[in-house]
Amino acid sequence: MSTPHSPLPIIRLKTDRAPGHPWVWSAQVIKPETRLPPGSVVDVEDAKGRFVGRGFWNGHARIALRLLTTDPAEAVDAEWIAARIDRAVTLRQELLQLDRVSDAWRVVHSEGDGLSGLVVDRYADILVIEYFAAGMWRFREAIHAALKRHFPDARLYWFAESHVQKQESFDCRSPDAPVPVEVHEHGLRFHAAPGYGHKTGFFADQRENRHHFARLAKGRRVLDLCCNAGGFAVHALAAGAREAIGVDMDPGILEIARANAAANDVPATFEQADIFDWLRAAVARGEQFDAVILDPAKLTRDRTRVVDALKKYFAMNRLALDVIPPGGLLLTCSCTGLVSEADFLEMLRRVALNAGREIQVLHVAGAGADHPFRSDVPEGRYLKAVFCRVM
Repeated sequence: MSTPHSPLPIIRLKTDRAPGHPWVWSAQVIKPETRLPPGSVVDVEDAKGRFVGRGFWNGHARIALRLLTTDPAEAVDAEWIAARIDRAVTLRQELLQLDRVSDAWRVVHSEGDGLSGLVVDRYADILVIEYFAAGMWRFREAIHAALKRHFPDARLYWFAESHVQKQESFDCRSPDAPVPVEVHEHGLRFHAAPGYGHKTGFFADQRENRHHFARLAKGRRVLDLCCNAGGFAVHALAAGAREAIGVDMDPGILEIARANAAANDVPATFEQADIFDWLRAAVARGEQFDAVILDPAKLTRDRTRVVDALKKYFAMNRLALDVIPPGGLLLTCSCTGLVSEADFLEMLRRVALNAGREIQVLHVAGAGADHPFRSDVPEGRYLKAVFCRVM
């Protein structure tokens, strides 16, 4: 481990301006003459040789540098990592007091907690650790030890997406997926199965939005589109909604949704269908829902496909309006980080214009406070949740 006194390899920027963002792209740096292993801790200097910061270097990745500290006296070592994890856990447990409302929450949110390339989620006694950077993977023993100090009874499960391992040049072997577990949120029970692909069955980032929507949906007929494990429908019925129907393409996740409804003793119904086909048939039948949630999966990771993603958001929101009577509610969401809040709201403006309807935006929310984003890293603010009344 490095100390402030042991000289670290130096990476020099092409400019004498400070980056203003913890990610530095490969085109912005002068490649070092000697090859450094991916994830090496390095000092970063500007073109004039002035200290800029310390962080992870990866000559293979598009993000060549992940700046972790601008303090020259701070060593990036196992103790530093542990202190950042301590800070992240303290935020959730002491300031936000999340244990009062749920045992499923994000423990570490990458740059938002000053730990670029690391995400940790808690599902009851399971901690799911996702690695996005070779540098974090090199510190995995320190990360796991720090987490076990805070959650001594936790089962740890770690993984990295294959495209991340390829880009970042590291080899992450995951342990066997843990046995699925029951989690709790605002007094309700949900199934979580981390490690089983996308069928985790639970997304903690929508916790506060589920709760808020449920309060608004009391006495209403609810339609939960792209319902996943039925969290919105279950919350709404538990809060007094008149009826709730969930629609999703994935038959496996709908089995979990039905189990969630049964666990909470609420009469939700779930149907497997493409939401476009389902909505067109509902319009043809003259069906109306006075509270609709639209929460599709991420539509793109590619900057060049953002316009296509916005066209798809337009199409699904426009069709959803046709089943909402005047005075009905729409909660429309996007978890596509590349689509900005401004672009998403502009899409809604065009939907209203096209439909000849008025959309009153009541509240624009995002992920819960356990998903903080740094003011200089807007990418961390990926979720948009727009609560609307449709006139």
